[in-house]
Formats: sequence, C-alpha cells, structure tokens
Amino acid sequence: MNLDLHVPRFTWPGGPDAMGPTLTTLAHTAEALGVRTLSVMDHWFQMEAMWPADEPMLEGYTTLGYVAAKTEHLRLRLLVGGVTYRHPGLLAKTVTTLDVLSGGRAELGIGAAWYEREHLGLGVPFPPVSERFERLEETLQICEQMWSDDNGPYEGTHYHLAETLCSPLPVSSPRPRILIGGSGERKTLRLVATYADACNIFGDAPTIAHKLTILQRHCDDVGRDPAEIEVTALMGVDQSMGPDAILSRAESLGAVGVKTIVTSSNTEEPSRWLEETWGPIISELSSIVAIDF
Repeated sequence: MNLDLHVPRFTWPGGPDAMGPTLTTLAHTAEALGVRTLSVMDHWFQMEAMWPADEPMLEGYTTLGYVAAKTEHLRLRLLVGGVTYRHPGLLAKTVTTLDVLSGGRAELGIGAAWYEREHLGLGVPFPPVSERFERLEETLQICEQMWSDDNGPYEGTHYHLAETLCSPLPVSSPRPRILIGGSGERKTLRLVATYADACNIFGDAPTIAHKLTILQRHCDDVGRDPAEIEVTALMGVDQSMGPDAILSRAESLGAVGVKTIVTSSNTEEPSRWLEETWGPIISELSSIVAIDF
C-alpha cells in the first residue's frame, strides 16, 4: 500500500514569509520517508466547511512547481483541480510544463468543481452541475488529444480548439496519469472507468466497497479492466490514534481495494506530524497488500 500526502492548509506559524520554507521542509520530510505523491488543493478560498474562507490559500500549480524544484522523486498533483478554473487547452499545457520540468512527475488530478462561493467571489462562471460534468468529459478528451500525436482540431459542445498542438509533449509515457476525484455513481465513476488511471473516493471501508462495485459495472460497460485503476482514499488520523489503530484502518481499506492511503497534513508543524505519525509505520504500511476490487 502506498502513502500519499495531501496539504489542505497553509495556516502555519510565521505567516506568508514562512510558507515557502515550511512547505520545503514538509516536502523534504515526505520524500525522505518514502511518501509517493504530494498534492495540494485547487481552491482560491479556503474551504469554509472546514476552516474560515479567509485563511491563506495558495494557487495549486504554482505551488506544485515550487515543490518540484525542491524535490527529486515526489509525484505532484492537485487533489483535485476544478474543471471550471482553466481552459482545457491551457490546463493540458500547464500540466505538461510541470511534467517536463519535474522529469515526468506530474499527474492530472481533476473533478467537476463545486465551491460556488469562490467562483462568485472571483468572477468565475459557475454553470449547473450537469454542464460542469459535460465540460469535465470534454476536458479529459482534449488533454488526451493534446498529449498524443494528433495536433488536429477538437470540436465539442463547450470547447472548440482549432489545433491541439502541445510542444514539447510530456515526459511521462504515454502521458501524465489522470486521477478523477469524487464518487458520484452515475457520472463521476463512469468517467473514471472511461478515462482515469486513478480515482479518489471518500468514505469508510463499506462505503468504498459499494462505490467500487459500481465502478466495476462501469468498467464492464466500457470494456475496461478495473485492475488498471488505482484506488486512492483519504484517511483521517487524529491524535488519539496510535500506530496499531492507523494500520488497522489501512488494512480495512486495503481489504476492499484501496491501493493508496492519502493522509492530510493540517497541523501547525506538518513535518513533525508526518515524521512522528507515519515515520515509524510506513514500512509496515507498504507491506499491506490491497486486493483488486
């Protein structure tokens, strides 16, 4: 089982002047421990359901570019990018740039977007959810075309590209990995089955098991081997959980098909938290064999 690190919060001691050094130390600690992927959110306001909206928030791809320059092995992605925030042609170019400059460590994390307040606040169009999913599918198609040898036009309902030229192409072969976030049974999981290399599903083990049953049906419908899709899941760890409890929960997730645990660093001392909480057990975590769903 893999361990990925998600950074949802930048409210650290020292304010803006300390954000760069704190993030650097966190990335170095993660890399030294054997964390595979570092992700950040694609939000412009902090999520008000969790913390005050006016807490510090950094732009995602700029942040990942900074982390890329400070590390050698960490994979890099948004968890997950909002489809409404970037034109898909420019998004493909942005991910390509990150991939090239990081030596093939970029992934495309993407979803249908949901945070209406930041859309309205910053003047970004916020279409109905059905349209956002249509745009999500077209964006996935455009990225795939731009990461291929096909430089021709793309004609969709919402996007019209005269030429899908992307030079240089990504270093990742055959293209950067795609992770789709969310667990909607009718639309999101169908898109996962059709386009994604990985998914990120919320919930406890029984909930995830149910969602993966639905995903398998979608895979059957499109003729896809579900074993090709890496299942990732966020796993909260509070201060009351010791090593045995953490590993037990990870084992329960692995038993239903989760291949990668995504842990969140949201303390004031994220590097210390990561080292003390996961450092002693990461080798045992890596020995957990997750089943194929």
